Amino acid sequence: MFIRIVKMSFHEENIPAFLNNFELVKNKIRNAAGNRFLELYQDKNNKSIFFTYSYWDTETDLENYKNSELFNDVWSFTKKLFNDKPEAWSVDKLVSLA
Repeated sequence: MFIRIVKMSFHEENIPAFLNNFELVKNKIRNAAGNRFLELYQDKNNKSIFFTYSYWDTETDLENYKNSELFNDVWSFTKKLFNDKPEAWSVDKLVSLA
């Protein structure tokens, strides 16, 4: 399992459209094959910056999602709202303390 972190920055006037769309698709994304966890965060100091954290079983699962009609629909809608280039990282969890 690994974690995918995506940083997105939006024009302020586009934030409601992003949040409304995320509300519509979040369960579909979470239920994509191999997805085990999904969260959305908003930066405390810059309300235009958001992060998604998702846990995936395998890189193939993430790639299958990225090649899906769902991802194509979500990304084609979302990318029109950006005010900066998105960034993404795939990371392995090394330590977790609860």
